Amino acid sequence: MPDDTPVMDVLSVMTAASLERTTLDPAAVVLVRFAALVAMDAAPASYLFHLGAGSDVGLTMQDAQQVLVTLAPLVGSARIVAATGKIARGIGLAVDMSDLGPADTE
Repeated sequence: MPDDTPVMDVLSVMTAASLERTTLDPAAVVLVRFAALVAMDAAPASYLFHLGAGSDVGLTMQDAQQVLVTLAPLVGSARIVAATGKIARGIGLAVDMSDLGPADTE
C-alpha cells in the first residue's frame, strides 16, 4: 500500500463526517449507500467495499438482493441487471486478490 493516499484520505474523512451526523444504525447506512450505488451505476470496487462493510454489521447477500428487488420499479431492470453484474465482478475481484500470494502483492 502506498504511504501517500490523498484521495482515500479525503474519502475517509468525508465518510467519517457523514457517519457522525446520522442517527441511522450502521446496517441502515450500508443499505442506503448500497441503494445509492445502484442508482448511480457505481463501479464493481464500490460494491465490494460496501458489501464488506455490510458483512461487518451483519448484513447478508440476501439483504443486498432485497435492496435490488425494492429498487427495481424505481431504477428499472437494466440498472438492476447492470448492478448485479458489477456486484459479481466486485466479488470476483476479491477472490482474485485473495488468490495472490504475499510475493504477488508487493
